[in-house]
Parts: sequence; C-alpha cells; structure tokens
Amino acid sequence: MSEVRDNLVYTAEHEWVEQAGGSCKIGITDYAQAALGDIVYVQMPKIGDAVEAGKVCGEVESTKSVSDIYSPVTGTVSAINQQLDSAPELLNSDPYGAGWIFEVSSAQLGTNMSASEYRQLIGE
Repeated sequence: MSEVRDNLVYTAEHEWVEQAGGSCKIGITDYAQAALGDIVYVQMPKIGDAVEAGKVCGEVESTKSVSDIYSPVTGTVSAINQQLDSAPELLNSDPYGAGWIFEVSSAQLGTNMSASEYRQLIGE
C-alpha cells in the first residue's frame, strides 16, 4: 500500500504539492516511485524557469522507464533539490522528504486533488 499524506495535494500524474506560505514544494508520490522502480536520474527545471500547471517541466529516469514530471502549479522555480544530482535514489527512499524535486514561488495551483481523491485514483 502506498503512502498518501493528508497534508498534501496531488495530481492525476502522481505529483504532490506541499504549500508553505507563498511557495509550493513539489515531488513525485510514493505510488509513482514504486511504479517506476529504481530511479537513476532526475532532470529538474532550473531556478528562474517559469512553469505552468499541467505542462512537462522535467523527467525521472528509472531502470524501467522514463517518465515526465508535470508541474502541478504555475509560477517561477525558486529552488531545486541539488541532492538529486548525485543521489536520485532519494526519490525512492524518501519521496515526501529528502526526495522533493523543486519549489515554486508565488505559485498558483492547477487542477489538483485531495489525499482522499488521490487514494481513490490509485485504488487504495
């Protein structure tokens, strides 16, 4: 059973959003990392990039496949998780903590779902 945290919002593409003040921290869900398998590379947006909700802004490469990262928010990238450059496996071991991918300032949420809606989507 995948971990779904109640304090986050989710996308149908399996990204999560944590809102804090005027910014949003974004990553992939526990369900997504389990489906991908061992993650070996993460292509992240760059600081200063404009991202748009629902649009591709990066990718995650695993031993099984390559998957796009869709931004769940619209805004400007204000931080990236540089640890993922040398330790992409953090997405597997701690997807909601040390495995966060990027932060967006002055973010406007796109179409997202609550934890209970996401649990229904993944059948849990």
